[in-house]
Amino acid sequence: MTFDILTLFPGFFLSPLNEGIIHRGIEAGLVRIRIFNLRSFTADRHRTVDDRPYGGGAGMVLKPEPIWRAVSWLNKIPGAVPRTILLTPQGRPLRQEQIKALSQYQRLLIIAGRYEGVDERIGDHLCDEQISIGDYVLSGGEIAALVLMDAIIRLIPQVMGSEASGVEESFEESLLEYPQYTRPATFRGYPVPKVLLSGDHQKIRAWRRREALIRTWKRRPDLIRREKLTPEEQVLLKKE
Repeated sequence: MTFDILTLFPGFFLSPLNEGIIHRGIEAGLVRIRIFNLRSFTADRHRTVDDRPYGGGAGMVLKPEPIWRAVSWLNKIPGAVPRTILLTPQGRPLRQEQIKALSQYQRLLIIAGRYEGVDERIGDHLCDEQISIGDYVLSGGEIAALVLMDAIIRLIPQVMGSEASGVEESFEESLLEYPQYTRPATFRGYPVPKVLLSGDHQKIRAWRRREALIRTWKRRPDLIRREKLTPEEQVLLKKE
């Protein structure tokens, strides 16, 4: 899978790409990440990428010309035509099902926004979709690009080491993950739930499902509304 990143700060990616899941995918030859400096696609001697917003206001807005020029050039690179994504606080909130859908593409072109934003004509007429990683403001889209890449790359079975590695994680069934414990069985007087020590896998699965439901109901009830519950589970949550 290939990721093309269009950014004003290529150096931002140097360390993260050499660590963790992303690095593992690159080393295995399963992932290719290419970083492109937006300033390389400017047409003036000052390499101008931003300008004041029409109508007034604080800050600067990324100009449309360099981005359009860059995306047009990148689309001509031999290989799969990329799906173009603009990372912006105004985008659609990123969810696991969206990550799964994006993981099916051979190539993604990610535009990292900066400053007060990107000229609206880029999102409206050049990008396939706009994505936000959360309801907060970052200094730029580079961090969001790393979040998106990490989430997608970990869905590649050969990167994770097993096809089952990511199946029982948070959000995979529109639920938060159940509580996890490891040795020792008792730590500072706090014991591991007995069912996890029983060896009865059927009871363990039932316990994990129950705890995942309760945790999601308490912490993220917005997710539970999308989950199809059995009558017994509905009764359980009413008690909580």
